[in-house]
Amino acid sequence: MKIRLLAIGSRPDDWVRDGVDTYLERLPAHLKPELVEIPLSLRSSGGDPAVARAKEGQRILQRLKPNEFVIALDERGKPWSSVELSRQLVRWQVEESAVALIIGGPEGLADEVRKRANQSWSLSALTFPHGMVRVIVVEQLYRAWTILQGHPYHKV
Repeated sequence: MKIRLLAIGSRPDDWVRDGVDTYLERLPAHLKPELVEIPLSLRSSGGDPAVARAKEGQRILQRLKPNEFVIALDERGKPWSSVELSRQLVRWQVEESAVALIIGGPEGLADEVRKRANQSWSLSALTFPHGMVRVIVVEQLYRAWTILQGHPYHKV
């Protein structure tokens, strides 16, 4: 199974890159997601956020592959515990050849992206900076893998 993490924004802060790299190094090769950065739409002081969200949505849809099982990171999605994510990971490995995890921009995901998604995952009822979401997603993939391995990283 191939995993891709498609994220709006192409210039993350150093702490984001460092955090993502930390967990990418720990993941086994077959679960290491490919990070695909998609340019943020230009914003202006009087601009319509819906226009930026729509443009970013089109860029996301253009980057998705037809065979990918798409999971949208969305506040309206289903919250999974780390153990539930580990079960999802097993299911994806068994049933899917390719998985794409989608992180939207500051205005969220376009409706067209939500409609294309096979699942929607909410990390929290809280709102996080988009860079932090990258780190959390990769850390949670690592945590899910350690749960499946019986590794002591995840403590209950």
